[in-house]
Amino acid sequence: MRLTVAGMAAGIIGGIKPIVANAEEEGLKACYSGFFYARGWSGMHEDNTLCQAPAGSYLTSFQASVRNQPEGMTGTLAYQVYVNGLGWLDWAENLVETGTTDTPAPVEALRMRLTGQLAENYDVYYSVFQSDAWSPWTKNEETAGVTDQGLMISGIKVSITTKDGEQPPDIPAGPVIDYNRPMVALTFDDGPNLPVTNRILDVLESNGARGTFFMVGNRVPANADAVRRMAALNCQVGNHTFDHKYLTKMTDAGIRTSVGQTNDNVKNIAGVAPVLMRPTGGFYNQASLDVLGSMGMSAVMWSIDTLDWKTRDPAKTISAVLDHVQDGDIILMHDLYGTTADAVEVIVPELAARGYQMVTVSELAEARGGMVPGHVYSRFRLQQNK
Repeated sequence: MRLTVAGMAAGIIGGIKPIVANAEEEGLKACYSGFFYARGWSGMHEDNTLCQAPAGSYLTSFQASVRNQPEGMTGTLAYQVYVNGLGWLDWAENLVETGTTDTPAPVEALRMRLTGQLAENYDVYYSVFQSDAWSPWTKNEETAGVTDQGLMISGIKVSITTKDGEQPPDIPAGPVIDYNRPMVALTFDDGPNLPVTNRILDVLESNGARGTFFMVGNRVPANADAVRRMAALNCQVGNHTFDHKYLTKMTDAGIRTSVGQTNDNVKNIAGVAPVLMRPTGGFYNQASLDVLGSMGMSAVMWSIDTLDWKTRDPAKTISAVLDHVQDGDIILMHDLYGTTADAVEVIVPELAARGYQMVTVSELAEARGGMVPGHVYSRFRLQQNK
């Protein structure tokens, strides 16, 4: 059981350091995600975007951090949850998970606070969805939620404002997914490649779409701006090994190193580590899945292979998608080639016109039953997700 237990040594359980970015341009933001019972982890949400459970599910674990922390300013975003039957757990910070991920014990209340110089310059506001309504905004270590009455939390929103500024707007921002409408996941491998990746992100942003980017770890530092932009647009960051080697040709230790280094590189820039991994070349075996499972990661394949890397022909890539797409598909492309960006400029608006929602792999999984670490998924149909 992943659990931060009340009564452990006092203090804050620390994780990674928050990302430092150009705070003057973008402002300090909260980023956070929830683990929903029988569904899994949500995607990472950013500053007053709605993180809410699918119907019939509820929150059992939580993690959060900050993005765009002013350089040289000390402090973190800390958080504490009240779990039914366990009480208040220890404070955690920097994307450390607090709560449970393998038991049905619900989170009933939440507290958050900034520390260090962040606390002197900013306020953190938060609200929970409980009893079919959002709680009033609370801030700076006040309690959001009602305990010991059997009321589960099924949604969270968090926002950071300048000290003593206005509280955030009540209407939650960010993408809202309609589970009754068709949806697909556009995925991009082998990048990032700043010029091409940015073209693809332009198209996604202008059409209200999101993608999942399975990145090669040694390419991440040189293309950091693209990785930051993925996170800012609520796209999903994924893992594609550190140097594009096959999992089936690595030892268990080699897989841990390659996947771990990639996760570290992505987390240091995006503020969140990947929870999904795409095996290079699509090659995997049970041993590699077992290693991924022990790292808390699922493997993601595809149901439509555009072969864009081979044809380098926008028309063929477009046809591969639009002639075959179905609800629940995971579509494979690569953000290395300008011809792929050319195709995406046609594919995305056409899918939108056909009524498809373009969501991340984790969002698609949330809508269709969730994912389990150590398992492999290639599509998420309404009745079949493996």
